[in-house]
This record gives sequence, structure tokens and C-alpha cells, in this order.
Amino acid sequence: MAQALIIDAVRTPRGRGNAKGALAGVKPVDLLAAPLRALSDRYALAEAAPGEMIIGCVTQTGEQGANIARLGGLAAGLGDAVPGLSVNRYCASGLSAVRLAALSALEGDMLALGGGVESMSRVPMASDKGPLTHDFDFQREQRLVPIGIAADLVATMEGLTRAECDEYAAESQARAVAAREGGRCAGLVSVDGLDTDETPRPGTSAEKLAGMEPAFAELGAKYGIDALLAKAYGLEAVEHVHHAGNSPAMADGASAVLVASPSAAERAGLKPRARILASAELAVDRTLALTGAVDAAQAVLKRAGLGADDIDLFEINESFAALMLHFSRHMGVGMERLNVNGGAIALGHAMGSTGSALLSMALDELERRDGKRALIALCGAAGLASAMIIERV
Repeated sequence: MAQALIIDAVRTPRGRGNAKGALAGVKPVDLLAAPLRALSDRYALAEAAPGEMIIGCVTQTGEQGANIARLGGLAAGLGDAVPGLSVNRYCASGLSAVRLAALSALEGDMLALGGGVESMSRVPMASDKGPLTHDFDFQREQRLVPIGIAADLVATMEGLTRAECDEYAAESQARAVAAREGGRCAGLVSVDGLDTDETPRPGTSAEKLAGMEPAFAELGAKYGIDALLAKAYGLEAVEHVHHAGNSPAMADGASAVLVASPSAAERAGLKPRARILASAELAVDRTLALTGAVDAAQAVLKRAGLGADDIDLFEINESFAALMLHFSRHMGVGMERLNVNGGAIALGHAMGSTGSALLSMALDELERRDGKRALIALCGAAGLASAMIIERV
């Protein structure tokens, strides 16, 4: 069976997802246009006219509404012939978009674009006021809890301590700072004068993080969520170990991946950087929600006929520190292969873009290390998860 080829993958730097962030003045449509324009300039996409473009975006309202995929393509100068589809699989949206674009490329024997965008400074998380965040009756009926409390629940069930989570978060910051200072950001496309990730915080230590107050304890107690979860999962209590310093930071960012069928790449004279070996989409316990990266990683390894030892690098979205420790434990993956240049705790989580941005980061690092394969995986709200294995060509 033919495998889709990855011609190139780029991303913008991530800006802090608040009014003081470096990208807060950039409209989401222009943020998305930046990586699309970079690929278009490199590969003359206005003339080549990819037959599909699928873009992940979680909060599709306001400036991110009205099918931002199509509008971002127009803003990038791709022309009228390139269609656009916006998709939402929560935090896994960007990777799901690349998978769908790759399937379209194979089906149509053509070029296609996948990617994602999220401007959390201009379109705040949950501002679409959907039932996941704003319909409390629905949440109770469906056992959907705030995502930070779900992370604390997993930490409690796994016996992961606050100190372990803070140590992981400090290491993520250190790795991200080292990558930024070492220029390990080959896939970056500058936006509005920002040419490197704004989000990492030099000097972060576990000792400094230890002084931060848990972010979700008050919420869990106020609405009786902790008591319900403790009863449901046979716990004495929910231990709240997460706070702003060991949780994913909100960010602004966009990313884009150019994929092609093998024959379309050959016809266009394009040299691929990698191929997509396998992908997987699934769902897990809606209340625990964030454990799905493990299930998706196991599923995609099985589809590819590989084991964890066959993977050089794992790029896993840092949904919360405890979930990374959970992934390492259940997958048997040491820190020497896991998020080697830091993750969302340090770099920020521009929700709709993160999956495709992780693919870009993984491919850059594979080339830097002369590695062969990388596995990208993300979990999201309500138990959704996505994973993909890429292999250098």
C-alpha cells in the first residue's frame, strides 16, 4: 500500500497566549497564512494548487470562525483553486488534520496541505461556549470534568508526586531553552518580527516551582468533583499536583505540512523528507481523558509492525507533567528519547496547531541526529487521542 510522503513541515514560533504575548497583535488568519506562505514560496503552491488543505483549530469562533482554513489559504496567496477544511479534535486537531490531508493526497494522487492554528491571546480557550465547558448538566451526565482535575486524578491513581511533576517541568524548560539557544529550530518561520519561541522560561527550577499553589484544588472541592471522583475510582482523595508551572502554557502559533502521493511528488519533482508509516485515532475513558497518548502510541506501533525500541524520538504533547511521566512509565520510554527539545509546558500549547508543530519538530530533530523514525502523539479533552509514526526518506 502506498504511503504518503512528507515534502516539508514548518511552524511559527509560539508566542505567549495572552494580551502581552509577542503574537497577540497578529490576527489568526494572518498567523495561519505565515507557514502556508512559506511552503508556497518554496514549492510554488499557487501554481501547483494542492488539491486539499485541512487545518486544525479548536476554538472556531470569532476571528477563528467561518472556516479559517479556507480564509488562511487565501491570505497566504494560495489562490482560488486550493480548498480548505477546518477540523476540531481538541488538542489532537493538528495531527488529525495532517492525517486527513495525507489520506486525501493518496486518494487523489496529488499534493495536499495539513496543519493547524490557534491564537489563544485573541480567541481565548472556551470562548465558543460549547457544552464541554459551559453546559454543567451535560458535563455531570457524561462524567466530563475540568481537564486539570482529570490530570490530577491520573497523577493520584499512578502515585505520581508533586515533586516528580515539578522536576519533569523544570527539565522541559531546560531542554526548550537549550534548543532555542542552540538554534535547533530549523523549521521555524518568523511572524511579525518573532523568529524564535517566546515561551520558554530560563532559570526555572523544581525548587521554584515547589512554591506555586495547586491550580485545581479549589475547583475540585467547591463543586464536589473531587468527592465524586474519589468514590468512582476507589480513592481516599484526589491529590492536586498541577499548577501553572507544570501544566501546558497557553500559546499562539500555527504550523503547516505539505504531503503528497509518491507519484504526485515525482511528477512535481519534489524530494520528500519523510513518509508516514502509520497513524491512529481513538478514544479512551472520557473522565480520565488524558491517558489516550499511550493507547494511541500502542495502536500506531501495532499498525506499523514496530515496537517502542524501533523509534528514535517520541514527541508527545505535554498535556500535564503527570501525563508525561505516565507515558514514560507505560511505554517504557526513557527521557533520552522523549521530548528532547522540551514540550508544551515550556513551549506552550497552541491547541489546534500543536500536533502538526510536533511533527515539524520531530522531523527537524531526526535530521539533526541522523535518526530514522519518530512517533508523535497527543491526547485531548473527552478522551480523544491521535498518533503518527514518520520515517525519514
